[in-house]
Amino acid sequence: MHKETFDAALMINGECHHVVFGNHPVGFGRLRNWLVSKKAGQVHACMEATGQYGDALAEFLYREGHQVSVVNPLRIKRYGQSKLHRSKTDKADAILIAEFCAKETPALWRPLPPEIKQLRQLVRRLDDLQTAYQQERNRLLSGVSDAWVVKDIKEHIAYLHQAIKSAKAAIQQHIDTYPELKHNQALLRTIPGIGFLTAARLLAEIGDIKSFENAPQLAAYAGLNPKGTRSGTSVYKKTRISKEGRAFLRYILYMPAIVASKHNPIIHAFCQRLAQNGSQKMAIVAAAMRKLLHLVFGILKTQKPFDPLYLVNAQIAS
Repeated sequence: MHKETFDAALMINGECHHVVFGNHPVGFGRLRNWLVSKKAGQVHACMEATGQYGDALAEFLYREGHQVSVVNPLRIKRYGQSKLHRSKTDKADAILIAEFCAKETPALWRPLPPEIKQLRQLVRRLDDLQTAYQQERNRLLSGVSDAWVVKDIKEHIAYLHQAIKSAKAAIQQHIDTYPELKHNQALLRTIPGIGFLTAARLLAEIGDIKSFENAPQLAAYAGLNPKGTRSGTSVYKKTRISKEGRAFLRYILYMPAIVASKHNPIIHAFCQRLAQNGSQKMAIVAAAMRKLLHLVFGILKTQKPFDPLYLVNAQIAS
């Protein structure tokens, strides 16, 4: 998938057909006609998760009645390595994805509900504005001395500051418009360490909680699942998080996990045990992020608020 084009590979009876289409509505229409000319019927379309470039195509194929899978690019990469795949061209990659889809039958994708899709766009726009704001502040502190440049940077900082305030207000107004979003935000805010904005970001990035069967699956989606390397008696590496998931979701959880490690009774006790067992500081933070995400899953799934006495009650019950 690219901004302007995408490569399509269609496997029929072991034969692969390749065409390049425009990544726009006209190109989607040509893709439809091409599939009809090949008598493909309903297909299982598979694409890599490449940010926003593939969203419109995935939604088009879904509306057309095709099965759609949106796969982590690392899965495709690992599959290609297992096949000793060496060519790195758009055509070769498209064929590899088609082969992966046929052999692995990845899970099916569904479009986000419109209100979640809009919330995700608002949240990501806020992040863009905050990034630009920090970049301009850094420029101002970098030693720039030209009067016009300093004035322009300050004006841009003032504009970005106001834009950030407006974006935050738009996010909250959007959430307040939808009762389910508002209710879920209130539930998440019962977790010590999670405020209004973090709750909004989590709801935007997680999407439909029903698409995850359990908390470990959600942790893997965020790339917070543990990954160890052991072989025989000589190869033993420290267990780390895989980072094979949504980096923005990990970014969202970092500061709340640090706050929760001090003020959330469940995560505080969890972090203390890790520290007593000799875990390193960053390993503890990563574990706190994963634990926090597990709490988020449980609360959204059960629709029950955070219980600070959960551990005490569990010990009494046992």
